[in-house]
Amino acid sequence: MAPENTLAAFVRALEDGADGVELDVRLSADRVPMVIHDSTLRRTGLCEGVVSEMTSKELIQINAGGWFTRLHPRLARPEYCREVVPTLDQVLKFFRAQSQADNPVIYVEMKTDKTREANVDLTASVVQLINNYDLQDRVMVVSFNLKALAQIKQLDPSLRTGALFEPKRSAAKMLTGHRLIAAAVDCGADEILLHRLMATRRLVGLAADQSLRSVVWTADDPKWMSRALRLGIHALITNNPAAMRQ
Repeated sequence: MAPENTLAAFVRALEDGADGVELDVRLSADRVPMVIHDSTLRRTGLCEGVVSEMTSKELIQINAGGWFTRLHPRLARPEYCREVVPTLDQVLKFFRAQSQADNPVIYVEMKTDKTREANVDLTASVVQLINNYDLQDRVMVVSFNLKALAQIKQLDPSLRTGALFEPKRSAAKMLTGHRLIAAAVDCGADEILLHRLMATRRLVGLAADQSLRSVVWTADDPKWMSRALRLGIHALITNNPAAMRQ
């Protein structure tokens, strides 16, 4: 394990035998896609600050590994304390340089804003960067915001997208299995990413009927390996690829 959404984490994932990585992207104040999960720096930056209110130059100076070393001292590595919040550009450049034989998949989750303008800027920036690095065949753009996924397809129909669903979101609660699948199909998604509590045989089967591949997150119990094979699940997103490989 390594501090989330850092270059060190992506290096460690590949070392541990992962077939790819999942990362989160949100916009800085100067409209640069930054790789960070939370909207604030409180948890992974150990400081005050709102990502959307800070410039990319400010964010790339924020230590993004200290929190992990403090929380998991036995898993710490010296290089973790030197990690900063990376830009999506930096991360895609890193993966572009990886061996074509390894060909790791990159799941890019867009963390959208409440404003339409910001979401348009985010989707446009993500599409541009993927194309700049010629990674169209290795990136899967995913989001809970299905309208944003539809925008990705409008900007570049060749890009693959995945619709995210989790039980606690009101939209997912209101949707039956058929309606949930229909919502994913309507936005043009190629995959459906289900929280592990939602990954039933019935729902995975309904997705397959619509040519949607199913991905389950976050599956850290190794028992999910055999279950995924039984259910026909395409991929598992995990915090511990080494343990799952074993």
